[in-house]
Amino acid sequence: MSMPSADGDRGTVPALFSDLWQRDGVTVEGQGLSEGREGADESQGHPKGRGTPDERQGLPERRGVADEGQGLPEGWGVADEGQGHPEGQGVVDDGQRLPEGRGVPDEERLARAALTRLVEPGDEAVGRWLRRMGPVALWRALTGKGKPPPGATGDRLAGCALRAAGVDPVADLALIARCGGRFICPGDLDWPGQLDDLGDARPVGLWVRGPAGLRMWALRSVAVVGARACSDYGAHVAAALGTGLAERGWVVVSGAAHGVDGAAHRGALAAGGATIAVLASGVDVPYPRGHAELIERIAEQGLVLAELPPGAHPTRARFVLRNRVIAALTRGTVVVEAQYRSGSLVTARRAQQLGRSTMGVPGPVTSGLSAGVHELLRGEAVLVSDAAEVAELVGGIGDLAPERRGPLVERDLLDPVTARVLEALSARGGNALQDVARDSGTGCDEALGRLHELLALGFVERHGDRWELVRPVRPSGGVRRGDPPNRGNRVKGLRR
Repeated sequence: MSMPSADGDRGTVPALFSDLWQRDGVTVEGQGLSEGREGADESQGHPKGRGTPDERQGLPERRGVADEGQGLPEGWGVADEGQGHPEGQGVVDDGQRLPEGRGVPDEERLARAALTRLVEPGDEAVGRWLRRMGPVALWRALTGKGKPPPGATGDRLAGCALRAAGVDPVADLALIARCGGRFICPGDLDWPGQLDDLGDARPVGLWVRGPAGLRMWALRSVAVVGARACSDYGAHVAAALGTGLAERGWVVVSGAAHGVDGAAHRGALAAGGATIAVLASGVDVPYPRGHAELIERIAEQGLVLAELPPGAHPTRARFVLRNRVIAALTRGTVVVEAQYRSGSLVTARRAQQLGRSTMGVPGPVTSGLSAGVHELLRGEAVLVSDAAEVAELVGGIGDLAPERRGPLVERDLLDPVTARVLEALSARGGNALQDVARDSGTGCDEALGRLHELLALGFVERHGDRWELVRPVRPSGGVRRGDPPNRGNRVKGLRR
């Protein structure tokens, strides 16, 4: 029996799973088996014509770690979770090397795909068992074919047995291949190493749709999250952040939900940028339904990924667990709007725990939608207002936001003494030289010299022995004492 690989190719189903998915001579894609492979050899347990490799094929007798109390099929083993496999050096099946660049054996890939249906995402108990036993041995243990995992209760094993009855990883891999996707595991070249920071809560594997490489995109990514029922202000800010980050070459990651998530994705897509949607359902189940078109567009232009297998539907708990993947996958998380009880705050706090940058966009203090963000900003989060400030925080050397300053006023360029003389002039009527000298704290000679400088720069006029401020071109309701006149390019003159 054959299975689709991560690249859509067909390979051979390992002996561990061959007894679970016999389909009366029909493959998962509905095509008849080739001659000599219609059924299993009863005496050997292998498809006809596909017996166990002999010694001439040069395979070692044992490959990896055996299940406790259960011997693995000869030539098959469990990869060390902490080691992976060298590029293109996976375990071989029937003497055939795995396709170049695939470092995970087919049996391990099938076991991990099966476990995504058997267990819920983020289960740390399963993560500990997986780390100690490996995926193949764990699959056997949870389905009653091996010694139970340490600490597993009878109720849990009974529940796993019920779920295992309908698990068909071969069909799942075939379905994801038809959707133009793939299933990636720890040890694959495309696996993002930063997900390993989750420890035992690390995903068992990821179902991915989209042409891009997840590992490379995740290296330069930022999460933009926030309220589903966001305000117009929140939607505007999220879209602007998505566009600005995309224009700076950053990948925008979010959850494809209504509100801030959708606005951030649309902003990135509108700029022709890269974006990743992390779903709490299967990658072939768009949720929310109203974003089906958006999610399809993301799958074409970016990436859609999920821990759950194809066809899985979201639940409240899965949304919360999904957020840990968003936090770990990215270099920083920006919260636009969030109430006190918000999944976006869960994402931000998990990002803090993982040592990622955590940012918040402030809003009106009277808005309940910004209350959670403001509480976050009182802690470890950093206040940001646009994409440039986000890039400065999460980027490398040289990714600096422009300096923020108010408008340049012409009198700011005057030296202190000249500025005092200008302030001494009354806005109403003329000023005698002696009055200007007294009010500015200078002598008459120095005051006269400064007044001539101001005359040359267009700040004042002389009428006989009295000095007056030049009136603005557009008279305003009230003129403050010492205000510079709005006439001529005095800034240019001052810089000379």
